[in-house]
Amino acid sequence: MDEQLDAVPEPAEDRGAGLDRRAELSEFLRTRRARLKPEDVGLPDFGRHRRVPGLRREELAQLAGVSVAYYTRLEQGNGNNVSAEVLDAIARALRLSDAEHAHLTHLAKPKQHRKRAACRTQQVRGALRQLLDTLDGVPAYVVGRRSDVLAWNRMAAALFGDWSKLPERERNWARLVFLRPDYRDLFTHWEQKASDVVGYLRLDAGCHPDDPRLSALVGELSVKSEDFRRLWARHDVKEKAYGVKLLRHPLVGELTLSFETFRLPADGEQSLVTYHAEPGSPSAEALRLLASWGADARTSAPSV
Repeated sequence: MDEQLDAVPEPAEDRGAGLDRRAELSEFLRTRRARLKPEDVGLPDFGRHRRVPGLRREELAQLAGVSVAYYTRLEQGNGNNVSAEVLDAIARALRLSDAEHAHLTHLAKPKQHRKRAACRTQQVRGALRQLLDTLDGVPAYVVGRRSDVLAWNRMAAALFGDWSKLPERERNWARLVFLRPDYRDLFTHWEQKASDVVGYLRLDAGCHPDDPRLSALVGELSVKSEDFRRLWARHDVKEKAYGVKLLRHPLVGELTLSFETFRLPADGEQSLVTYHAEPGSPSAEALRLLASWGADARTSAPSV
């Protein structure tokens, strides 16, 4: 299955402001390999001292059906001309999730994005804003590139805080989670929320490594937050989908809410996120109470 990996120079746009795609590819493959043990993939472990955690390069190459030299060049960040077939084989060997497989493909075979397109202003359609307003009792918002919060309804403001009072650049989940103590208090399992946000950013970075705004955001958070640096170094990626979040609201106390993510077909880089409680549950009653307070619920209520 081996193919020639030529040392072709990177396109000029990859050398501008942004993340180093070759370094990202190298570190992603290394960290995915390090998390596997021989017994995880059906290989014998003879108990010899292993200098590095996880699988060796030669073991991974054997599983993927490529030569050690070929895989080594790929893990060194030289992914030019690698085929989808080889990437699929490596993804299977590394037991990558769908999101991780997509991330590997974006890093190894990047699409030619223009910086102008990567930096264009994100617009939310008027009809979608109207839909948000009609979702009475359901906290909902639209999130776009770089985890930017683009639009939200009254219930989202009551649950998460009135984002309209923040400068536009601060309406960003990564900045909120890592730089604001009140959001650390809001999420009962803050570490999981923080890990999820970093995973979304990593996936975005794989699609748009030449985005200077994303690079600047990562740089800012790396300087200001030790937690962000630690989680970013793990190279985990995740696609936002659905799940359950436990929150501790200053007015109504603890809530258990399910969230759903709907990718918008007209703009695949925007998603509608909704939260709801099980009917008849204490959390549903808490949401009704928040609805009566409105957008000022987070700021007007005493701490609990």
